[in-house]
Amino acid sequence: MKSKPHASVMQQEFLEAFAGKEIRTFYEGTLGAGGHARALLEAHPEIERYYAVDQDPEAIAIAKEVLAPWSDKIIFIHDNFENLENHIEGKVDGFFLTWEYRLCN
Repeated sequence: MKSKPHASVMQQEFLEAFAGKEIRTFYEGTLGAGGHARALLEAHPEIERYYAVDQDPEAIAIAKEVLAPWSDKIIFIHDNFENLENHIEGKVDGFFLTWEYRLCN
C-alpha cells in the first residue's frame, strides 16, 4: 500500500459550503485518499449513504482505511464520475468533484 498522496485542499471551504445543511445522501466523484469524505462524515453524522467514486484503485484502497469508521455508510465505486448516472440510486443532497488544473507552456 502506498502512503497517502497529499492533504485535502480547501477543506475548510468545503465544510463551510455544507454547513447548516442536512445531508442524508452525498456523492463525491473524486474520492482520492478520503480526506474530504472524512471531514464531511465527521461534521454530518446524519449522512446515511456516501457514494465514494474514484478511478484509481490505490486511492480507493487508501480511502477504505481512512474511512473505516464509516464503512457501513459508504459505497466505494471504482469508476470515472462521468458515469455517475450508473452510480446513484435516487436523489442526493450534496455533490462534490475536484480536479487538478495544470497550465502547459
